[in-house]
Amino acid sequence: MTHSRRSLLAAGATGTIALTAGCLGFVLGNEPLEFAADRVAPTDEMVAETGYEERAVEQRTMERSEGIGGIERDFEASLWTSSYSKSVDYMGQTREGSVFTAVSVPGMEVAGQSVNPLDEMSNEELLEEFLGRVDSTRSNVDNIRHQESFALDILGESRDVDSFVGESELDGEPLDVELTLASFDHEDDLLVLLGVLPERLTEESANVELLMESVEHPAET
Repeated sequence: MTHSRRSLLAAGATGTIALTAGCLGFVLGNEPLEFAADRVAPTDEMVAETGYEERAVEQRTMERSEGIGGIERDFEASLWTSSYSKSVDYMGQTREGSVFTAVSVPGMEVAGQSVNPLDEMSNEELLEEFLGRVDSTRSNVDNIRHQESFALDILGESRDVDSFVGESELDGEPLDVELTLASFDHEDDLLVLLGVLPERLTEESANVELLMESVEHPAET
């Protein structure tokens, strides 16, 4: 049975898992408990206005095991990744210059205990977790350094955003990279918004911020 972003209750002080209706297979350890996130994505209008194009929209499953009340149980989380890119003239060629990705991960809580491994990660740790997945052309970014923090109005509230710089390569030449990341909880999902671009493309920083401010959650699938 799928419990989308719903917590299970603990039974008593012993830490045993409640026999929630329809979840007997999970309680007995015969099947995983499933969680599902709603998709997050920038609006089509803002994607077009900023000159980006949809690159991929994927739903995939993350599996893990966790001890609950001293009992090892399996969990499956269905998460969404929506990525967009923009081609620019760079170093005499037309290249994929900037990438924006929006990720939604379900809140995973059982008996008052989070089983989501991302819950306690800082933005720096989330950056390391997702960078290689969202931008394969610049997955090897070294010497990442925090540059500044600022706030953007996203989904009706002021959200903290962190900007980083790092060092990569393009065709064997050194390349300074700017990375902008926001992460926060919304409607029981963890949302991660990430923009990656060459630092010299300063005008794209504003477009990444516009994409962040435009996101919808839940977005159409």
